[in-house]
Parts: sequence; C-alpha cells; structure tokens
Amino acid sequence: MGNLRVALCQLDVTVGDLEGNADKVIGQLARAEAAGASLVVFPELVLTGYPPEDLLLEPGFVEGNLLALEKVAAATQHCAAIVGFVEEDGDLYNAAAVCAEGEVRAVVRKQLLPNYGVFDERRYFVPGTNRDQLFLIGGVRVGVTVCEDAWSPLGPVGRLGAGGAELVVTINASPYRAGILAQRERMLATRAADASCALAYVNLVGGQDELVFDGASMVFDHDGELVASAPQFREALTICDLAIHPMFRKRLLDPRGHEGTSSLPLVTISEAPVVEDEEAAGAEQQVTPLAPIAPRLDRVAEVYEALVLGTSDYVRKNGFTEVLVGLSGGVDSSLVATIAADAVGPGRVHGVLMPSRFSSAGSIEDASLLVTNVGIGATTVPIEAAHGVLLEMLEPVLSAGDPSGGLAGENLQARIRGIILMAISNARGWLVLTTGNKSEMAVGYATLYGDMAGGYAVLKDVPKTLVYQLCEHRNSVAGHDLIPRAVISKPPSAELRPDQRDDDSLPPYAVLDPILEGYVERDLTVSGLVGAGFDAATVRRVIDLVDHAEYKRRQAPPGPRVTSRGFGKDRRMPITSQFRASAGTAGSTGAARSAATGSDRDSNAR
Repeated sequence: MGNLRVALCQLDVTVGDLEGNADKVIGQLARAEAAGASLVVFPELVLTGYPPEDLLLEPGFVEGNLLALEKVAAATQHCAAIVGFVEEDGDLYNAAAVCAEGEVRAVVRKQLLPNYGVFDERRYFVPGTNRDQLFLIGGVRVGVTVCEDAWSPLGPVGRLGAGGAELVVTINASPYRAGILAQRERMLATRAADASCALAYVNLVGGQDELVFDGASMVFDHDGELVASAPQFREALTICDLAIHPMFRKRLLDPRGHEGTSSLPLVTISEAPVVEDEEAAGAEQQVTPLAPIAPRLDRVAEVYEALVLGTSDYVRKNGFTEVLVGLSGGVDSSLVATIAADAVGPGRVHGVLMPSRFSSAGSIEDASLLVTNVGIGATTVPIEAAHGVLLEMLEPVLSAGDPSGGLAGENLQARIRGIILMAISNARGWLVLTTGNKSEMAVGYATLYGDMAGGYAVLKDVPKTLVYQLCEHRNSVAGHDLIPRAVISKPPSAELRPDQRDDDSLPPYAVLDPILEGYVERDLTVSGLVGAGFDAATVRRVIDLVDHAEYKRRQAPPGPRVTSRGFGKDRRMPITSQFRASAGTAGSTGAARSAATGSDRDSNAR
C-alpha cells in the first residue's frame, strides 16, 4: 500500500493569453508543491485556452505556446505536472506534457478528436498514434488521457488499466450544459470501474465567447465511487491523498482476460518512497480528500451560475468594466440586469428606461423598483418625441391609414431604443447586454437593429419558461422579491402597441418551449412532435417560424450556451435553403431552412 498526493487544478484561463496562462499555471504549481503534492494536473489546452480556433493558424501562436510550456516546465520541482498544450511535430496535436525536475519528460497526444456539436478539432489537429504508456510518479503507475479519449468506451482508459495503471488522469475542456454533470459522473464512474483503477478528471472553468466551462473536477476510486470533487463554476485547487492497493489480483481474476499488469512501457518520472500504512495494508484502494466533496447545484441554480460566469468573463476578458441594459419592466430585462449585477457588481451596471406612449405605468414602476432593489444605476430617456418625428417623416412609405405605422412602426420603437443604447455605449465605452431569450430568438420574435442590438446576449440560450424559473431562484437566494413580483406575474408583452401580449402572436410559452426543444435540440420531425401530443398545425407553424428566422439569428450577438444545442457553434444551418421540414418530408431530421429576405416578415418576427 502506498500514497500519492494529487492536486486537481481547475483554472479560468483566457484564449490567446499565453504568458498570463503560463503564469497562472506556475502559481498553482507552487501551491501544489507547497501542499506536498507529488502530482498536479491542469486542464486540456490550459496554456492556449480552449478553443483557440483559427489562432492555431496564426504565425507565432503555436511557437508562443511551446515557449510557455518551457517556462512552466522550468518551474517544476519534485511535484510532477500534467499540462495541456499544442504540440507541433509536422502536424499539430492536442497534447498533454508530463513535466518534472525543470523539464518536459514526456508528451501524450490526444487520440480521439471530437468533431460534433461545438467541437471541430479535426479542422486543426491530427489524432495521436503514439503507443499507450505509463508514468511512474511517486512510485505509482499513472496513465494520461486527453478529454475525448476518456469519453469513448473504446478509448485508451481500459487499455491503460489492463496494462497496469493504478491511476488514470484525464485532462479536459468540457463545456457546460444543463444536466451534463450527472452524465459526466456516470461515464467516468464506468470508466474507472471497467479499468479497475482510480480516475482523476480535471476540467477547465470559465467563459469563452458562447461556451462556459463549469470545472467540477472529480476523482473516482477503482470501483467507480466518487471520492473527491471540486466546486462548480469557480477556480479551485483540490488536494486528495490517493492510497494505492495492488490491483493485479483483481485483473488476473477478471473474466475479460487482460494480458497482464505491466504490459505497457513505463517512464519513470519520480520514485519518491511510498509511505507504508500497516493498518491499511489489506484495504481496498481509496481516495481521501483533504476537503469535503463539493456540493452540487440543482439544475436551475447551475444554469444561473453559468450565466453569471459567462457574462463576467465575457466582460472582463474583452476589456470592458461596465455594462448597459435597456430596462422595460419585463421579466427578461429584469433578469439580465440582475445577472449582470451578480457578474460585474451593481455599481458597474447601468439601466436605461426608454418609455413610449405604449409603455404601461406598471412597467415603468416595475423597472424603477428593480433598479432600487438590485442597486444599479439608471437613467430615463423617453422615445416618444423621436418616434413621432420618424413616423411623420416615414408616413409616405408606411402603412396607409395607420398613424402608428403598423408593424414597421412597432419595430421603429425597438430600433430607436437600440440607437439610444449604442449611442451611450459609444460615448461611455459600456458593453450593451441584449435581453432576448431563446424562445424569441428561435421564432424571430425580435427586431433586427433594435432589441437585438448589443454586444452580448445573456439569455440567448435560455427558453422563456426557464427565465421565470431563474427569477424565482434568484429571489429565493435573496430571501425576498429582488426581482419584483409584478414582473414575474404579469403576462409577457413587448408593449409596442396598445394591450399587446406575446400570446397574441405566439403559442403560450408552456406550449412553444417544448416544441422548440424537440425541434432545435432533439431533431424531432413534425410526426415525432405530433406523436408526442402537440397539435399538428401549431407544430408546423412553429417550425416555419424557426426556419424563417435563421437570417436574423446569424446577426445576433453571442451569448452563453446552457442547453444541449444553442443557436451558435453547434447548430449551423444555411440561411438560403428550399427544404421545408414543416411539410413533413420523409426522412426529415428537422434541419430545414427557407430562403430569407432582408426584412422582418410579419408580426411574429417583429
């Protein structure tokens, strides 16, 4: 029986900040060394940030990443470090460096490259074909894998276990989506149990454009039991003591017929004496955390934290310090302002109330109360004067006989508000946060160059029904109605015409959101959705709206991805297409698009 002290280091790094990322790694390496760790593990591509995308094609970027690795390796002492980086050897490889005693001692290349969803690694990397190997660290046989290599049941984890690994380390940049943590935990537990060895999973944390990485690093014993974990959505250095019990008996008795316990090449990194523990001599392998297992958030709470982290990092990493939000007194803008206050601090959030003749007194009061409750700054810029002048100026080309200008007049109000927000942004240098949610983005219930104008779309991947749940969650955390109760209870409305309600133009959100989830996230066909109990006419109408709004979504700002498929990297549909999923074409997978015009189409597309 021997002990190995392992440090799991989940870091929030910035894509392209090679020097800064290396300095963060070196700082945590020193902490791990001071804590007596024999091994410290950092996430996938921690030196470049993930995903570096076409920076990998920039002259000097890969070279700079290699210089950063040299700097990190030079800082290592007795504590070995596993560090994610980009290796160049004729081609580019997503790789892990094993560093110790001031140098890079070995490199492990990622073998399985994901090319689905938000991932497109085959655009940049080639698969590693190097033979599996083990590393002797502190007297313990350690295998190393990179992200997808552990996710696949046919990946190297099983081979490493069969070849004698007592611990397999997997470094990751696994993006967040609601419910993914439970799926990860089941998968990793299975890998550990199947390989009959402990498994340490270390994940990136932080926001990168539309991706959010949630950390939640974990350690499992050889039976697949979770025995140590790091918190979600924040940086952490988690230390655990790994007690190694010889597993060769279990492997020899395994009916799957492993070839042996030491069949892989073994590279010695450090041979520190193994601490003997006579009382535990007959015990099973186990991991004892020096801190308790981090509590897990429920689904709504973790989505909220993901939105806060994504917003905070987007603002900070892009050089902004303050943000601007248009406040209507509605639920979406109220939630965005509250998330922004949690992300950057109330003193750095500025609300703008822009009432028109159609803004209800209640909405203005609700927006003012939110400002007071959350503690943000606010100003009021009425739009009635500008709206009236523009209607008069455009009267010859707007709807004849309609003094409000019809649909164009409605959209005009949103565009005036967009102009005001962007003017303030230009003058003050504040980032405009848009307030549209996923339900609206899906069906085009938003105005180009109006409420879609801005730099970051906080709720872009949040369905309307989840918006209400997030408001209730934040109020529960506050212990009172931080977001005013009237905001949550009143019927949603754009307030662009008298007595307007969203359900005048759209199905109720309780009906709309499940249809959108089925079509956008699960690729269900018309027949599949009808078979699930939805009205056929409603399904076809919703699908048509989704397809027709592709050109608008392409012009929307980025926003944090929190569902299984957002409108961004993992859903890439052509704008120009004659395929009609709503027609129920045989073999349709829901990937329909229609040719788009350059204007808002109808009242459903505002």
